[in-house]
Amino acid sequence: MRMRTLPEAVKAILQDDPESAVTLTALRRMVKQGKIPFVEMGTKRLIDVDRLPEYLAGHTAEPPHGLVQRIPE
Repeated sequence: MRMRTLPEAVKAILQDDPESAVTLTALRRMVKQGKIPFVEMGTKRLIDVDRLPEYLAGHTAEPPHGLVQRIPE
């Protein structure tokens, strides 16, 4: 288990895959929405970078749930 801050997690992802499209903004959004488990240490949010690829690989293809939009007639 390697717990890292969000900016450090993005750096780790980019070291493994320089062509990755994962951004700091995307990780922050997923944490804020509760889609990625995290631990708060003071004002910092830490995520397990060893499990992050598993999460991204398993959840990126799922359609969003609970979103219903009206179709104009």
